[in-house]
Amino acid sequence: MALRRADTIAQLNEVLHVAQRDGQRVACVPTMGALHAGHTSLLDRARAECDVVVATLFVNPLQFDRADDLAKYPRNANTDLAICERHGTDVLFSPTPEVMYPGPKKVTVDVTPLEGCLCGATRPGHFRGVATVVTKLLNIVAPQRAYFGEKDFQQLVIIATMARELNLDVEIVGCETVRDDDGLALSSRNALLDPVQRAVAPLLATVLRDASAAVAAGERDASKLIAEARTTLNSEPQFESDYVEVVDPATLEPVSTITGTVRIAAAAYLGSARLTDNVAASPLG
Repeated sequence: MALRRADTIAQLNEVLHVAQRDGQRVACVPTMGALHAGHTSLLDRARAECDVVVATLFVNPLQFDRADDLAKYPRNANTDLAICERHGTDVLFSPTPEVMYPGPKKVTVDVTPLEGCLCGATRPGHFRGVATVVTKLLNIVAPQRAYFGEKDFQQLVIIATMARELNLDVEIVGCETVRDDDGLALSSRNALLDPVQRAVAPLLATVLRDASAAVAAGERDASKLIAEARTTLNSEPQFESDYVEVVDPATLEPVSTITGTVRIAAAAYLGSARLTDNVAASPLG
């Protein structure tokens, strides 16, 4: 099917009616636009695994804790539409806030046990907003599979847990982080970096890669890994570290002694951009 655009739920239902009637496998790739190769990797995998691919484009106001952050979020709807066409997307669902939230918000999805750490520690309400909009999108699109990147690992864990505990009839598929040639994890927020900031931005990925290598080489003390990573980040004057944490990949709880696979996650400010990244780390032997 040629790419079709739906701006309302009624239009989307009309487009997906045949697919749902015929039992076709529908994929959903939720995005906030400003699409890049990380997003297209999700679209490509969905295209390979499902019959109908629905990309959603919605800058969700509920997940922003500051109005200025929402206002400066990159937007380029025409480019996003062209990217979706090139990557075999069947439907682009691009609702307005009025379509998604037609009246006063009375119900939200609370993910408190998983949102208070990592990015949630300094962004109160962010993951409540994410969980609420993703629940709505999954109910609206009714896909068999939904695709999310490991780049936003906390988000992925929260959504997978939410889908499981709320008995949503969808498989949450996590996909590997896509990186630039210098290691920087692709993100829509990278567009906020000026050339000088972009040149030092890969340090965040380097710090995490070195920490993962240290675990493989025998380091078991998480506090030592965290201290070394923070020292390296803070050695670059343009960086302002937010957090570096070693957590259990299933529960996001902090790990002090590393005995199995962990996730090492970090966030740091570089100019006006807040960069996040994470890597898996496992002891050898």
